[in-house]
Amino acid sequence: MSTEQSFTIAFPGETAVRGTHNHLAETNQPTIEGARAALETFYYALNERSIDVFRQIWLDDPLIQLDNPVGGILRGAQPITDLYARIFKGSVRVQEFYDIVTYASSEIVVFAGRERGTYEYDGNRFPLDIRTTRIFAYVPARGGWRQVHHHGSIDDAARLAHYQEAILKA
Repeated sequence: MSTEQSFTIAFPGETAVRGTHNHLAETNQPTIEGARAALETFYYALNERSIDVFRQIWLDDPLIQLDNPVGGILRGAQPITDLYARIFKGSVRVQEFYDIVTYASSEIVVFAGRERGTYEYDGNRFPLDIRTTRIFAYVPARGGWRQVHHHGSIDDAARLAHYQEAILKA
């Protein structure tokens, strides 16, 4: 199989993911649409604070990994779920995942882009802008497309420190 047929890189322009729908049932499709359904479902779980959907969209494996400004480096479904359970209790709201570049093969899809949202601290609302990469693997025995890795970063050091203080004190 040639590289051109087995791997694609795409920038869908103004496409943004807002997490308004749970597409968990569609994540079993072995297509890019199935992977997009998984991405949308992750943001649905985040926006709806659904720990049940959140657990289902991540692969249950001890080596899945999250690298982000609040949790540091975490491996395994339970530590990642525990961190997000804490985040779900706070004020973080992600309105959209945008500026997305998709790197796709039949078994792995990487979505790299930015999250735009808000968080509250000391009664004030602040903008949130995180550079984010989410990786999904197609694992039919586990329901289809499941998240296996997340990396997030905040470029501005002062904003990063403020965000960490707000989330960790919540």
